[in-house]
Amino acid sequence: MSDRALRLLLIDNDPIFCTGLQVLLEEFSDIAVVAADSDSNVLQILATSDRSLINLVVLALDADGSNFAIVQQIKAQYPNLPILLLGTVPASQLSTAKAVGVEGYCPKGSSISEVVAIARQVAAGQSYWTTDIAAIPRLNIFSTIRENWRLSGLQQIDFTLTQVTAQLQIPGLTVLERAILSGQRRELLASRWLVNQLLKPSQVEISNSTFAGNLTTSSLTYRQDLALLPTQTSNNSQLTQISASIFASVQAKLQFSLDNLTGVPLEIDLLREDRKRELLATVLTKVSNIVAQLQFAQVKSAQLPKMKAVIVQDLWQTSTVEYFGKYSTILVGEQNIEIANYLLQDVLIVQTGILNKIPLVIQLFSYLLFDTPLVVDNVAYSVGSPEAMARAEIILQNLIVEIANAVVQPLLNRLADVEVVKQNFYDRSLISNREIERFRNSLSWKYRFKEYIDEPKKIFESRYELFILAERGIAKLPIYAPRNQELKQLSGIPAIVTLALEFRDAIAPRLRAAVAFLGSGVVYVLTQVVGRAIGLIGRGILQGLGGSLPQNKYGKDSERFK
Repeated sequence: MSDRALRLLLIDNDPIFCTGLQVLLEEFSDIAVVAADSDSNVLQILATSDRSLINLVVLALDADGSNFAIVQQIKAQYPNLPILLLGTVPASQLSTAKAVGVEGYCPKGSSISEVVAIARQVAAGQSYWTTDIAAIPRLNIFSTIRENWRLSGLQQIDFTLTQVTAQLQIPGLTVLERAILSGQRRELLASRWLVNQLLKPSQVEISNSTFAGNLTTSSLTYRQDLALLPTQTSNNSQLTQISASIFASVQAKLQFSLDNLTGVPLEIDLLREDRKRELLATVLTKVSNIVAQLQFAQVKSAQLPKMKAVIVQDLWQTSTVEYFGKYSTILVGEQNIEIANYLLQDVLIVQTGILNKIPLVIQLFSYLLFDTPLVVDNVAYSVGSPEAMARAEIILQNLIVEIANAVVQPLLNRLADVEVVKQNFYDRSLISNREIERFRNSLSWKYRFKEYIDEPKKIFESRYELFILAERGIAKLPIYAPRNQELKQLSGIPAIVTLALEFRDAIAPRLRAAVAFLGSGVVYVLTQVVGRAIGLIGRGILQGLGGSLPQNKYGKDSERFK
């Protein structure tokens, strides 16, 4: 790392964007990301790190500029350390940034090549600002009104489209009802396209006339925060429509019964039906938000595998905070604790037990974000095909159920016997301490059996069992998936289980054949030998009886006539 010319400290409160940017930056041979973290830890990182290892701080400002104070603190303590700001920064804040000594600013939506070139220039001791602060163009009042109309119209259309799509998923519709709803859906899609065409958002070109160094004079496009506009984040309208249809279908299935039909205990069984549905809906919303964030961050398909752990962990954390409330507190003993922060302390346990084992996450996000086919039963189906959409919906259903289980698990570990929690969340059949302990023990045994027996068997059989939202409740669906790499990594008891299965498969047909041969031999002996012998004996007895009866009869008659 020390031989690289540019050594960055990357600071961003959005872990998805932070990880994506880190992956992109590390593709350049002269760049090394020394650390990537949120602004709450930046001062500690700088204090504990060798100053010579960091020659540039790249800091992404929040949308509301709430973390600008950390910029001033860094400059106050490390005045010679260059800082490059990323984000959509107001002109007044840009002026303040230049006043405190910040060396550079770049819009967060710029391409990676532009960001790298600017970072190299700032690290070399030069300053870079995308434009003269006084020359930042502003949208006039008519453009603002038109943009507000566009956003309002899109929100209404998307809301109605979600409702119509959900109604289409309801079983038992007549042909006429389905035709009417399908027509309404086509009209809404056409209306959304028409609104986007007639009321296109204006783009403001920001030129840079003072650029020097190895970045050629160019123009940067002003972008709005596309994370707030899910319908505008995708470059492919077909992908956006497919994603919206999949999410709407899953949302509609959340209205079905949520009884557990899997035969194994789930953490969400602890919750009441309404609380369970609320949690699953919250997780589904967070998945949609993360898809929008990844689209906005312009993450490439090849980078998704490196980001899986961050994506799933961020999904769990945001769902936990949203479900329990960011500032909700509870009295435990004599101490008031924030529920969400208290539960998030179990991050390592949840990661190891649930999050890291959720299957097909990368395939799902690749399908939703890029034109990536989905493999179903070893056959690749293109985006938009019924088979691919059905498989993506199944993977999404499994993802939200698994994340919901991960949200509830820390509650069981830390606040299981708190009465306020029982009253607000628990199912009535699981409020006694005995039932709670029985439920926790069942979960514990489930994970032990899964780790040592069930999961190795699934790996050996090249399949996953995914949770789906069926009409009667939550069920399990086995699907084929190659798992050769996991099979090679098995060791200990799981490996012994697979060897036992292989031995059984090898010996069972021969043993069955041997038993069948012996069985046929026994049948032959019993029927052809023993049976014949018994038959002959019985026949002789009957013949003896038959021959003696007439003789006795005539013998008696002869004595009578004497």
